[in-house]
Amino acid sequence: MFAKISSIGLFGLNTFPVTAEISASQGVPGTDIVGLADQSVQESRMRIKSALDNSGMKTGSLKCLINLAPAGIKKTGSGYDLAILTALMTAAGYVPKELDGKAFVGEVSLGGELCPVNGVLAMAAEAMENGISELYVPAGNAAEASVVKGIRVFGVNTVRELADHLCGRKLIKPADPYEITEQAYHSALDFADVKGQEAVKSAIEVAAAGFHNMLMIGPPGTGKSMIAKRIPSVLPRMSFEESMETTKIHSVAGLLSEKEPLITHRPFREVSHTASSVGLIGGGSIPKPGEISLAHNGVLFLDEFPEFDRRVLETLRQPLENGNIVISRAAGTVTYPCNIMLVAAMNPCPCGNYASPLRKCTCTVQQVSRYLGKISQPILDRIDIQTEVSAVRYEDLAGNSKSECSAAMAERIARAREVQDKRFKGTGIKSNSGITPDLLHKICVLDESAGDYMKLAFEKTGLSARAYDRVLKVARTCADLEGSELICKRHIARAISYRSLDRKYWGGGISLA
Repeated sequence: MFAKISSIGLFGLNTFPVTAEISASQGVPGTDIVGLADQSVQESRMRIKSALDNSGMKTGSLKCLINLAPAGIKKTGSGYDLAILTALMTAAGYVPKELDGKAFVGEVSLGGELCPVNGVLAMAAEAMENGISELYVPAGNAAEASVVKGIRVFGVNTVRELADHLCGRKLIKPADPYEITEQAYHSALDFADVKGQEAVKSAIEVAAAGFHNMLMIGPPGTGKSMIAKRIPSVLPRMSFEESMETTKIHSVAGLLSEKEPLITHRPFREVSHTASSVGLIGGGSIPKPGEISLAHNGVLFLDEFPEFDRRVLETLRQPLENGNIVISRAAGTVTYPCNIMLVAAMNPCPCGNYASPLRKCTCTVQQVSRYLGKISQPILDRIDIQTEVSAVRYEDLAGNSKSECSAAMAERIARAREVQDKRFKGTGIKSNSGITPDLLHKICVLDESAGDYMKLAFEKTGLSARAYDRVLKVARTCADLEGSELICKRHIARAISYRSLDRKYWGGGISLA
């Protein structure tokens, strides 16, 4: 007997159609699996045999050969269990052979229950694109798969339940298509909780409007972490396409919950300074996404910035520039997107009081220099906006006046983003931070006074080419927030002021004094 069962393969974010072909005959009982199947796939033979036996379906008299086609692509993971099991049930006559248009993904337990697997959203999208009309997954993955439109998803609890459905004895109800509710966009964190720090909020507004990377420097206890956590509340709502992109990454990493199968809030990933380069950018023998990819379309927050291993920070240079990370291993190459807004926070020195007017710094010159030196100039060049977070005044803390809420800030940011959406329509660029070199001078048009001021800044401070480009991009965002088509002198001046801490702390920044 020969039969074919459809499934979907996954390697990183790469998905591909897989066919489980079975050739069964009477002979010495056993099951062999070929088609570049790794150890976890080979072990499915024992899981599936036990699951069938415990579900009352014996296949002991059959000699079966199963090929996972295409045979030239390595198969990893337990997600092929359900397709192989269905192929065996077909060969043994427990279910009909007419299973065209159906695909099966999931892990099988020894007792016959189906267990959720990672990456189902990406696999469901691949199934739909390949003309699959019905997708069978573990019940725990059904809500996630139902996010994909145009395909019927069946959540299966047990092997016996699947057999009864395929034979028409007791049908499984397909999962309801997932619908996004207004409540899914609500954020509990609000800038109204932040007392004072108006200059910092103004800088955040520019950073959020253009999706620019940002660095906050200030002594301990000034609210840097509190401020950073509220940045997603002012970013524009995620589009459905952005939600799908981000959710696929979290699905592959196994971080999705059954109750929230689609990520609708922009991610906020706070990373400890003890993180390794693999934890930050991803890796492993089967490459997993790192924190920079889990923050895709959202915020990656690095607190205690200089405390990170310098080699770890240097791994950020290419992803921040290109918006993706390529991980190559012997088993294959995976590309994960990482279009992020990097937000970093740091003290100005080990004790935190360097340049403070209120407290005395206890660090030596060498300690301060060594501390700041952990952040290289190439990394600083990739941070568009630098701002100081000063100690909050008593009047601001004790006063009853309300700070501006996130909704008011988000409204202005949304207007600036609408301008950018029209400007970049059809280019693949999402915000001003992503302006490519070929479009830079077409989009960042300066009036005469702004051009003269920019020339003065470049000649007097020795801007790098990258820093020059980034100043223009920030100035473009400042102009968008004001609704100005041309970049004026005040926009350039504001953009330059956001890089002035280079000179104060690292001695190589911009000052036109």
